[in-house]
Amino acid sequence: MRRLLIVDDDEAMRRLFRLNLSDDYEIVDTGDPSQALALAMEHKPDAILMDLRMPKHSGLGLCRALGAINKAQPVPIFIVSGETAAEIKQSCKDMGAAGYFEKPVDFDALRGSLAKVKRQTQVPRAEVRVQIRVELKLSGTDSRGKEFTENTFTENVGVSAFLCACTATLAKDSSVEVYIVKGSDKSIGTARVVRSEERAGTSALYGFRFIEKRGEWILR
Repeated sequence: MRRLLIVDDDEAMRRLFRLNLSDDYEIVDTGDPSQALALAMEHKPDAILMDLRMPKHSGLGLCRALGAINKAQPVPIFIVSGETAAEIKQSCKDMGAAGYFEKPVDFDALRGSLAKVKRQTQVPRAEVRVQIRVELKLSGTDSRGKEFTENTFTENVGVSAFLCACTATLAKDSSVEVYIVKGSDKSIGTARVVRSEERAGTSALYGFRFIEKRGEWILR
């Protein structure tokens, strides 16, 4: 059975999707948009149904990030929203959305569009890099032997690696402790510097790969 990922903060709407689509599809759903990328990586859906307006999240930004999971064969994303403006629909199309359905949903039309979706050939998760901005705290010792602690944001992440800026100068193969900043800092593990890239400004970009994980990472 083919699988759908539904991302909508409205619990009643998610129940409606299940009622109308669960006979033909295995449904994975979440009301927390921050879980969408991890669920897409874990469950490999054949299509994603996503609300446009959700608290603290832009549907357009999430559409862009989800579309970056596999650029060679992207998972079709269908926007389901109460927005009716033509420019909103065009923005969704520009972001790569496969379709746009206004609420209340015409489920006959939605089923027709989903029936045209071809089953995805998935790439191994270890090869996937996703553009997503997550706040991290890094701590360790810089190239001069000075201890540092710094908050930064990821530019992309993988199952075992991530790319982010850092104002501290780090030597290749040096290691840092990694924490996800979410209320209280959550320890993730130890990561090693595998590459660096100079850029304009006071910070460089560093590629890190985990050598030990002690907590739950963004992607699994």
